Amino acid sequence: MFNQYNLEEIRDRARASFIGMAIGDALGATVEFMTASEITAKYGTFRDIIGGGWLRLKPGQVTDDTEMALCIGRAIIKNQGWSLEAVADNFAAWLKSRPVDCGDTCRKGIRAYMLKRQLESPPNEWDAGNGAAMRILPAALFSFPDGELLKKYILEQAHLTHNNPVSDAACLCLGQLLHMTLCGVGKSQLRRTADGLVARFPTFAFVPYRGLATGYIVDTMQTVFHWFFRGKCFEECLVGTVNQGADADTTGAICGMLAGAYYGMDAIPRRWIKKMDAKVITEIELQVERLITASPMGKMM
Repeated sequence: MFNQYNLEEIRDRARASFIGMAIGDALGATVEFMTASEITAKYGTFRDIIGGGWLRLKPGQVTDDTEMALCIGRAIIKNQGWSLEAVADNFAAWLKSRPVDCGDTCRKGIRAYMLKRQLESPPNEWDAGNGAAMRILPAALFSFPDGELLKKYILEQAHLTHNNPVSDAACLCLGQLLHMTLCGVGKSQLRRTADGLVARFPTFAFVPYRGLATGYIVDTMQTVFHWFFRGKCFEECLVGTVNQGADADTTGAICGMLAGAYYGMDAIPRRWIKKMDAKVITEIELQVERLITASPMGKMM
């Protein structure tokens, strides 16, 4: 069953996905919490990695989206396998390091682990933020192409902080889309998968697009879907997404991981890669190589 996969192409797509996520994070962070009209008034069309924003970032600096994903990747690599406790330990160490940003629901879940060793947050109808979805990429890479492992890893890491059926549905759909894009699936088939999410949870309907890009997972995924399926290249997908403003670092990160996997490394503008924190890019490349090699596909090739 693995003969259909081209390992080098998958590595390229995986690398582009992780780097694309970091670029979307760094690009979007500058305009986070701005409205689309405020972005237009200040920048016209915003398309350069310049740092700043409400977090006063350096150009190319990433936020919690990329940092939490790297925490998951480090846990898998150090443990030489999936360990939810290792993931939680890394989240706790990260939170103690006083990161530049951390969402309230993520902070609450991590603190519950630190204080009570709680590995699963209680179900909560209000915990439908995008914090679980933004960090799933290492779990998607490490499980590739096993759909059952994907589901297990994604939901376990999600429930550390977000135990909500709407968040779960978005995480699982995004994970499935990532596996499909790693295989080189076309947008029409990807669109059918997104439409399947809408069929199960009509609240995710993104046609017509409402223009909301908040931290609510529904708004986040509507924005990502709208611009990913509308865009004709990596840059167009990402620029459209972050210019919606609001939670632009996370919408940018999620769109970046999806568009990166779809279009590959050659499609990512060099000017963006050059602006990124070199240490982050180096760690991403190391993690991708090790996660893919340790995945079910990597072990069989």
